[in-house]
Amino acid sequence: MHTPPNATPSPAPAPTAWAGPGIVFAVLAMASLSFSDATSKWVMVSVTPVMVLWFRYAVQAVGTALVLAPVRGRAMWRTHSLRWQLLRGLLMVSCSLLAFYCLQRMPVAEFTATVMLTPLVLTALARFVMKEQVSPLRWLMVVGGLIGAMLVIRPGGQVDSSVGWMALTVVLTYAVFQAVTSHMTRTEDPAVMQLYTGWVGWAVSTLLVFNAWVTPQSLTEWALLLLVGLAATLGQYLLIVAFSKAPASVVSPFLYTGVAFSTVMGWWLFDHIPDALAFTGMGLVVLCGVMAGRIKGAAQA
Repeated sequence: MHTPPNATPSPAPAPTAWAGPGIVFAVLAMASLSFSDATSKWVMVSVTPVMVLWFRYAVQAVGTALVLAPVRGRAMWRTHSLRWQLLRGLLMVSCSLLAFYCLQRMPVAEFTATVMLTPLVLTALARFVMKEQVSPLRWLMVVGGLIGAMLVIRPGGQVDSSVGWMALTVVLTYAVFQAVTSHMTRTEDPAVMQLYTGWVGWAVSTLLVFNAWVTPQSLTEWALLLLVGLAATLGQYLLIVAFSKAPASVVSPFLYTGVAFSTVMGWWLFDHIPDALAFTGMGLVVLCGVMAGRIKGAAQA
């Protein structure tokens, strides 16, 4: 699933005169995540969303452990709060499962654009839950983004309204996940957070997959399932690298390239082009998201 701006914890970037590498890694990350989403939709024609979920987290859990174990040993499990790690992992796997059900039933581009509403919803959470001050201009961006999302999932459009509301549930869950992530990054190592997220997700999906397993009928299906996990894990890693190479205010706008990549993937694999109103809504979500990020960055400067 796509990662909206600020969703991935990362170390602060070292001062640099050129942010080009961070931008390149961010664009590559979104291409990888778009490929993962499109591949998920393709393979879910013959297997269940829970199976895709299981493979996605299996790759992340094992891959992260293999990278960290030689360097840290058992210290890779060290955390300041196991409860917060478990909560974050449960939020992420819940979000991923809902996302796969949405991808199975709605176009990739429209789903990606809806998920990109997350930073705007997080702005509302920051005001009402974390008691942060939000400027009237940022509120305007939140309202504009919501209007854009409504155009994408409107009744009578190309997206089933019931699935559209499920996508908005993904957005809300992801916003809470981001808020928890923001709280945890004050004391937790980003790599350890990724490790716990992978293993919690794999454990939960393992409990679910017994009643949802459908044996793939070809080597191609097995390969596609592995590709989903590899592309998603690679995308998350590239995002961490991107945010370590350049400031978040520089990198974040380029994460919206995921909408463009998903549109191309949807056309290429499924012969789907969003209609005019959906395109308008997608553009409004992207515009409001980018502007909200710039307004926040300017206020913090």
